[in-house]
Amino acid sequence: MNDQHRNDYEKELASLLRTSVGPVDPELRRELWPAMLRRLNENPRAQPWIAALLSSAAVPWFDWAMLVGLIAGMCLFPGSIPIWLYNF
Repeated sequence: MNDQHRNDYEKELASLLRTSVGPVDPELRRELWPAMLRRLNENPRAQPWIAALLSSAAVPWFDWAMLVGLIAGMCLFPGSIPIWLYNF
């Protein structure tokens, strides 16, 4: 491709990019923190993560059984720990 074709191609590509991407406003139009606080306060029944983890309704029994099996497997076969760490 010679220089003239390359320049035409670059100009066409720049033109397409300008038309496809709208103007960018670097300034925020509003403050985001109050909106986030409103969203957090909309759901007052939301529990902290530790309370949700320890409540029996949030985690089924078979998840606890799998966790116990994983810990027992790590204790019986400590050589498998790097494999588990790699997969998680």
